Amino acid sequence: MGAFAALLAGLLLLNLLPQERQLKQPLGPLSPVDSPQFRREIGNLLGPAVVDGNAVADFQNGAEIFPAMLAAIRSARYSVDMETYIYWSGETSRQFVAALTGRARAGVRVHVIADWVGASRMHADVVKALRAGGVHFEYFHALRWYDVDRINNRTHRKLLIVDGRVAFTGGVGIADAWRGHGDQPDIWRDMQIRITGPAAAQMQAVFEDNWITTTGQALLGPAYYPQVPPAGDVAVQTVASSPEGGSENLQLMYLMAIDGARRTIDLEAAYFVPDDLTVAALERALQRGVRIRLVVPGRYIDSEVINDASQNRWGQMLRAGAKIYRFQPAMFHSKLMIVDGYLTLAGSANFDNRSFSLNDESNVNVFDRGFAGHMEEVVERDIAQSKELTLEQWRHRPWTRRVLDWLSALGQTQY
Repeated sequence: MGAFAALLAGLLLLNLLPQERQLKQPLGPLSPVDSPQFRREIGNLLGPAVVDGNAVADFQNGAEIFPAMLAAIRSARYSVDMETYIYWSGETSRQFVAALTGRARAGVRVHVIADWVGASRMHADVVKALRAGGVHFEYFHALRWYDVDRINNRTHRKLLIVDGRVAFTGGVGIADAWRGHGDQPDIWRDMQIRITGPAAAQMQAVFEDNWITTTGQALLGPAYYPQVPPAGDVAVQTVASSPEGGSENLQLMYLMAIDGARRTIDLEAAYFVPDDLTVAALERALQRGVRIRLVVPGRYIDSEVINDASQNRWGQMLRAGAKIYRFQPAMFHSKLMIVDGYLTLAGSANFDNRSFSLNDESNVNVFDRGFAGHMEEVVERDIAQSKELTLEQWRHRPWTRRVLDWLSALGQTQY
């Protein structure tokens, strides 16, 4: 019995230790993000090609996000597929249960994946109600003795695809913590992106990858992959990552965008803990004259350790010339990058090594000046509700804070 316990502990420890990294060298000079060459490279390196013919919309905070997602579910005629990290019991949960089961009872094929760890605050009666209402519900990587080594690989994706034509991604969880306008301590600030058009099929395929992994069942046919006519004139690419395949995709995507920047980078990050390779790319951009603005959490946070590790990196960025703004009204959970007023990156991935190495993540790249300009206005509004952090302020934080930041960074940046 003692030997078995030791083996189990060893497996857990190995899984929690830093993973081998595949990206180790700088990418070097890249073509500008608005060049045909950059689009060719990112379209071939990161999996699905860049697809034209889409309409893109953003929704800010739960007050806009949840009504849009629920309306999309209620409009479904053939299929609804949803994957989420957080699914907690509460009023928001009840609204989604009602919408999902309502469509399932109407004959729509409804599939839901919730991460076993992230959905730990979802009561059993919610799962029971979903399944009783005809929803095919599954946990991702539920803890079992024979696959305990996978406990540290979670799906952090937030996907909703309706009829294979409309798809959402972003940072929002299915929980009351997101209800409202993201302007008070107990309501999280976040955003969601809706893609309508041919690129929705790419997001459907990302969902299906984990559905197959979890159930062994493939979802095929026009209910999931219809012929979708153009819905707009915006080019979109979906980028997914998983430790089981393409774990480096998200970091490669960010590095390419940073090295392809020529004028501006606006980055909003709930968790900003870049490794040395990524920091070096940001520093090179600053040396090229690129203006970099970072919006990060202020005093309201959900992870002390990650926040401490993030603060350890702030000094290096400030010394190099970046501007850092700490969001004040609420817990800041947005994940967004805008490069040169043209390329917008948004989705579930944080700017840290857990997202780059351990989680299953999904982002979209939007190639459009109009949408990027609109998202720059979103960043400006967030900055207006933030306090700028100066290098002098960072240098004069208490010595106890400096030690905690350094110790926390050791465990976050070495993989």
